[in-house]
Order: sequence, then structure tokens, then C-alpha cells
Amino acid sequence: MTTAQLSPKYQVVIPKEIRKAMNLQPGQRLQFKQVDGKIEVSPILTPDQLRGILKGKAHSEFVREKSDRTLP
Repeated sequence: MTTAQLSPKYQVVIPKEIRKAMNLQPGQRLQFKQVDGKIEVSPILTPDQLRGILKGKAHSEFVREKSDRTLP
């Protein structure tokens, strides 16, 4: 387990091995979330980074319910 220290300005440096493993870049935005007394940090992906993320995933067919239709 890797640790980091909170600075007097409430800043934390993400350890190098985690930055490399997650391919984090300077200036990249991160999302912070509090969950059950823990802090989750996730990178916010740009549209370019999201391109192709679902490629090869199984296609699920969308079927509308008859009650959802506006025309009889």
C-alpha cells in the first residue's frame, strides 16, 4: 500500500506508480467522492478518451413497452 501526506494547503501528491498505472497527466481533472467514510478519486475522462470504450461489448437490444408509445 502506498501512502501520501496531506499538506498544510490540503494538497496531496498522487504517488508516481499510481500516476503511471492510471496514465494520469498534469492538468487532468479528477473527481472526488465520499463513500462510507472513504475518499474515492476518479479521473474525469474527455470525450476523446471515451471514444471506443464500448467497442466489442455485447449489443443489448432496446425494446419499448407498448405503453411508452405515443401513437396507438
